[in-house]
Amino acid sequence: MRYAVVVAGLLLALAAAATASLALGSVRIPPGQVLDALTGRSGPSPFRTIVLDVRLPRVLLGAVVGAGLAVVGAVLQAVVRNRLADPFLLGISSGASAGAVLVLVLGGGVGLFGGVTTTLALPAGAFVGALLSLVLVYGLARTGGTLTSTRLVLAGVAVSYILSALATLLLVVAGRPEHFQEAMHWSLGGLGSARWDTLALPAVVLAVGVGALLTLARPLDLLLVGEEEATVLGLDTARFRAAVFVLASLVTAVMVSASGAVGFVGLMAPHAARLAVGAPHRRLLPVAALGGALALVLADLAARTVAAPQDIPVGVLTALTGGPFFLWLMRRRPGPEGAAL
Repeated sequence: MRYAVVVAGLLLALAAAATASLALGSVRIPPGQVLDALTGRSGPSPFRTIVLDVRLPRVLLGAVVGAGLAVVGAVLQAVVRNRLADPFLLGISSGASAGAVLVLVLGGGVGLFGGVTTTLALPAGAFVGALLSLVLVYGLARTGGTLTSTRLVLAGVAVSYILSALATLLLVVAGRPEHFQEAMHWSLGGLGSARWDTLALPAVVLAVGVGALLTLARPLDLLLVGEEEATVLGLDTARFRAAVFVLASLVTAVMVSASGAVGFVGLMAPHAARLAVGAPHRRLLPVAALGGALALVLADLAARTVAAPQDIPVGVLTALTGGPFFLWLMRRRPGPEGAAL
């Protein structure tokens, strides 16, 4: 009953946030006009164009990206047994950005969010960069057969800075100043480039990725008990961890290629979900997905309205809220798993 109430409450809150996002912005649209545009009862009008062609794809992309990052964050926290794990803090987002920037530089001037680069090459480059970054961070943090929270966070931060600097260096060396503004907006995260044709791939990857991870709920629960205990119970932890890393990198890469590097959603949403429904992943992952979607839709609404008509990069707002949350987690005592709770 509690789980059903939490899911229903999140769905209602997400619907309300989406409605507000469709109505509010530099141009305020009456709720009745929004409803008419969504149901097709209104004829061609500027309001209909704004709702259907500009704001609705942006809201849906925000929900998809937020859900994907939250699910990846919850899974990474279980796999590395560290509640501070997050695609942004572990350098996966920076790795995806560096890989995509490399594709952009080598793409002969193809726009960052236009043409075939968006649909194929950028996600592929982002995936390779994200996977290599995660493997590097995990390898650097795991020394002597042990993995500590401090090493993992420090390795993630260091690799993230190195890859961000590498992406900037690639842009400078390439001598293509026309890409700087796009790359800077992308590195800070933003949903302003959302279109219907850029929504399909993230939505499909989210559905397939979350479905696949839900089938792995029991092994993820076993890892929470401990690596040795999971091995005794029949789980090949090394192969399982490698498979989850690949899947998490794929989901993160596609989300980053669509929205840029949006930080801390994958850190905050899983913690809120655990407080609401507990740690079992069959219940945790759907609630984390809904919480992440709600968080990013609200953050994007604030990004469009706080300084309207100026559009603030949504990654700036998530960092302003996620940074203090991260510091609060750092000050909490370690739990029985040996990870920062």
